[in-house]
Amino acid sequence: MTKEKINIIVIGCGNMGTSHARAYHKLDGFNIVGLVDRNRDNLDRLTKEMGNYPTFVDFDEALAETKPDAVCVATYPGTHAEFAIKALESGAHVFVEKPIAETIEDANAVVEAAQKANKKVVVGYILRHHPGWKQFIDVATTLGKPLVMRMNLNQQSTGKEWKVHRSIMEAMSPIVDCGVHYVDVMCQMTKANPVSVSAIGARLSDEIDPDQYNYGQLQVRFDDGSVGWYESGWGPMISEQAYFVKDVMGPKGSVSIHKNTFDLPRGSSADIGGHTAVKRLNLHHSETDENGKLIHDDQILEAPSEPGHDELCYFEQEYFLKSILEDIDLSDHLREVVHTLKIVLASDESVKTGKTVELK
Repeated sequence: MTKEKINIIVIGCGNMGTSHARAYHKLDGFNIVGLVDRNRDNLDRLTKEMGNYPTFVDFDEALAETKPDAVCVATYPGTHAEFAIKALESGAHVFVEKPIAETIEDANAVVEAAQKANKKVVVGYILRHHPGWKQFIDVATTLGKPLVMRMNLNQQSTGKEWKVHRSIMEAMSPIVDCGVHYVDVMCQMTKANPVSVSAIGARLSDEIDPDQYNYGQLQVRFDDGSVGWYESGWGPMISEQAYFVKDVMGPKGSVSIHKNTFDLPRGSSADIGGHTAVKRLNLHHSETDENGKLIHDDQILEAPSEPGHDELCYFEQEYFLKSILEDIDLSDHLREVVHTLKIVLASDESVKTGKTVELK
């Protein structure tokens, strides 16, 4: 691009949109030309913090008036595809929060719109930019095959957090919303193809619709024999015992993200930043002596660094900027994004039908 800075607007100024806006505010390569949110309180809060940026309550108006080079879509999942396609058709690059869409059809439509417009689309798979998670994945690939992968993201959400979760569930279940992150991690660890998904779910609250469920778990099988389990539950009734499990086992041992959740204050599970935190890894070796006793002590591996949530979003936006300026080919990224969405949507189908879904 010939411009010194990329003019960008942010639509959706809640939790994620705020963190992304802070990143654009700090990055020299971006210039915020608009903040968009239906809630004026969000806009007032953000402009008070960062400065008097132009604000809008209507996305179409913001697009027409600012004519941005790029758009950050950080709204509820049900609008991701619609807003991303509008932005692409206006000639803008797009950063869109996960998941890219509610359906595979809509996800493919976003990819096709990006190809037609010859614009970049980066999806917010935040764990791909976390130094500790990169280390976790690298160590897991040394454990042999098959792998057994156990992960969860349970949140005892109350008040504002529970209200947000109920809104998200109008579009998708907990195992779909954040499941894309952890299924993506499993795919990186195994470098294998998922072949089937089975899942179960339960509705634990009268505050959500009868066809919704706020607790679920999925099991995915890979063509190399590896298996993965992911669990997610939201709401004031969710247990905080063992709510943080990030654990991988293979023939040569196991590796886990080391975290003691038993002594943390009540409500800690609702802190999203805590779920991505990696301070150290516990590496266990399975090698035994002639008496069948373990030879090696477990190792504690210190993580490279521990970025906060805003810093991780900054890393994401650095990559978004780089993808635009260096014309990075994002074909593989988008293919993997659609693939992981397909897997978690299959898990949702499995919950509703009670049957294992074979993946083609």
